[in-house]
Order: sequence, then C-alpha cells, then structure tokens
Amino acid sequence: MLPRPRMASTLSATLLWCAAVSAHAQYPDKPIRYIVPSAAGGGADVLARLLAVELTKQMGQQVVVDNRAGASGRIGMEMIVAAPPDGYTIGYGNTPLLAINRALIPNWDFQIGRDLQPIAWMTSSQNLLAVTNALPVKSVRELIEYGKKNPDLLTFASSGNGTTIHLSGELFKQMTGVQMRHIPYKAVTVALTELIAGQTSMIFDNLTSITPHAKAGKVRALAVTGTTRASNFPELPTIAEAGVPGYDVTVWTGVVVPAKTPKAIVTRLNAEVNKACVAPTLVEKLTVVGNRCVGSTPEEFGALAKKETVKWAEVVKRSGARVD
Repeated sequence: MLPRPRMASTLSATLLWCAAVSAHAQYPDKPIRYIVPSAAGGGADVLARLLAVELTKQMGQQVVVDNRAGASGRIGMEMIVAAPPDGYTIGYGNTPLLAINRALIPNWDFQIGRDLQPIAWMTSSQNLLAVTNALPVKSVRELIEYGKKNPDLLTFASSGNGTTIHLSGELFKQMTGVQMRHIPYKAVTVALTELIAGQTSMIFDNLTSITPHAKAGKVRALAVTGTTRASNFPELPTIAEAGVPGYDVTVWTGVVVPAKTPKAIVTRLNAEVNKACVAPTLVEKLTVVGNRCVGSTPEEFGALAKKETVKWAEVVKRSGARVD
C-alpha cells in the first residue's frame, strides 16, 4: 500500500491527466481564431477563408479569419507565436513567412520547432512567366537568346522586393545568365497594368492574378515555374522543360500553431486539414485559382519549410535583395 503523501500525489496527478484528456476530447468547444499575417482580400486571405469554411463545417465550431497585416507579416507572426498553445489560435504560413523572410528581413527569427509547431501543408501553386506582347519572343529559349543579345534591355516587374514574384526572376537570372533589371511596384495590379502597356518586359506572377490577363491575350504566357504543368494552362511547359533544367519555384501554404501545443490537438488539427484537402468543394475552388490542395503530416510540412529556407537564403544572398 502506498504511503499517504505519495498516494495523494499520485491521485492528484491522475485527476489532472484525466482532466487534460477530457479537455482534448471535447476540443474544440469554442470558436477558433485563424490569424493571417496579411490584409483582407489578398491571395493569402482568399486561401485562408476557403479552408476556414471547410474546418467550420467539419469541427462544429466557427473558424474565424483574423487578418493582421503589417511589417511584412511580422505583426501577425508575433501574434501567432505569443498565443496560448491551446488549439484555439491557428496561423497561416507560406513561402515568404516561413522560408524567405529569414534571409530577407533583419531579426526575422520565427523558427519551426522553437516558436511554431507545423500542422499541415495545405496548398501548392506556382507562378507564370509572361511577357508583354510587344516583346518579340514566343518561348523561354527565345527569351534567353533575346536577353543575351540585348544585355540589360529586359526588365521584370514584381509586387515588391522579396516576394516570390521578385525572387522567381532573380533565380531565372542566376540560372540562365540573362541580365534583367527588377522593377518593384506597390501592388501586383499596378505591375500587370504596366506589363500590358509595354512599360516592362515580363513578370513571374502568381496564377491567381495573372490567369485572366493571359487567357484574354493581354500578355503572352511562356511557361510556369513549378515542376509540373498547371491544370489551367496544360499547354504551357514548365521553365525547366523549356530550357532551364532544375528551375523550380513552387509557392506553398500551410497551417501552424504556437510551439508547445499539445500533441493530441496537433494530431486533431492535422487530421481536419487533411480531410478538408479532399473535400470536393474546396478542391474545385482551389483549382479555379490555380492551387492544388496537398495535405501532409506535421513532420513533412516542417521539413518542407526548413528545406525551402536554405534554398531561398542562397537566392536572396546572391541577388542582394532587400525589403522595401
């Protein structure tokens, strides 16, 4: 028979454990806040809201998108990291927030494992290389040849320094040796307007925003930046297929939570995101905007973020890119 003090201690620990298990079993029993470190109406917001709708249906509690823009995403990221690790605050993560910004922005130090627990890889997309119709090229090979014959004549537009639109161009420069001058604009809508008007040579824009212009023939689409052809542009080769072996810019998003979130909650959230990823409604809506729902284990998503951090650090270093 246990001595009384030890028996009391054991009983107390057992009761606490049972309470914890019970709490996790009832999770969620109130609304979940979904922090998106960007403004409402942008691409990140659109993707987050699509997922929030599915999670709300599945989990029986409202998943509320909370846009926290500012400081290149730092404000929202700090809120995610500082939130209680109880499963009632989840966060949006993507290529810039979880990989690029560590090399681009001083003191950007949000680390997977120490500060953030990955939940799941949600979407995968890519950018599209398009040129102004005034440029006399109709393929990636012709573009490279034109650029080498006309050094420093080509320009490429973006929505700002350090974006995947910008760094897609920097990687293209590094892998082909073509000299191109970067022109950052305050918004991608402005960049596209300038491209259509012939004020800049090309852009590596995300499929969501450039597709209508490319389909309408306002710009000439040459290739996509990922490793596979895009479902909404099956006729276009990848840049790797078109003459730049190894070129790959895959734009991804996923869900994270504060570090130290209980494993039972991490497992539950992972299962819910993966379930949402095969929901016909979500799959259809993502396909329309050029995205593919992936799904993964937490470990796979964490490994992706770490691998991409190394890749983009090298691209940023070689390009000399800086924040606006």
